[in-house]
Amino acid sequence: MTVREVQLDEDILARLIDLSVDWEQEGCCYGYRRNTAADIKGNRVFLAMEGEQTVGYLFGHMETEKDMDSICPAGTAFFEVEELYVRPECRDKGVGRALFRNVENAVRDQAALIMLGTATKNFRAILHFYIDELGMEFWSARLFKRLEK
Repeated sequence: MTVREVQLDEDILARLIDLSVDWEQEGCCYGYRRNTAADIKGNRVFLAMEGEQTVGYLFGHMETEKDMDSICPAGTAFFEVEELYVRPECRDKGVGRALFRNVENAVRDQAALIMLGTATKNFRAILHFYIDELGMEFWSARLFKRLEK
């Protein structure tokens, strides 16, 4: 498996959109919908490849902190992960970890933090992955309870 940052072109865009269709069909995240070109353009894109097959991707962008002073000081540069996806048959094989580590190395000189949010239905697995395997810290949570009418 190889992981690398790529320049977004029509082929890469089509691959990412196709994978997001698969992700949407999995139904593993609350409210997830397939990407459009507008969702992806303007982001830095990292691909995990097994031969010619794309087995995972991560995309995100640089930001500067403006209004989360309780999390980090205003003006802090950070990389916001918009999406990290790995094909189901390739999970638990280090693909997600390799994508994340590649991003860490790519943005280390530009960002003080990497941040992300998740709407997964399997929060235990996601917290294990991000906290236990990648060394992220848990800083905030947004919880929901559906009300019966």
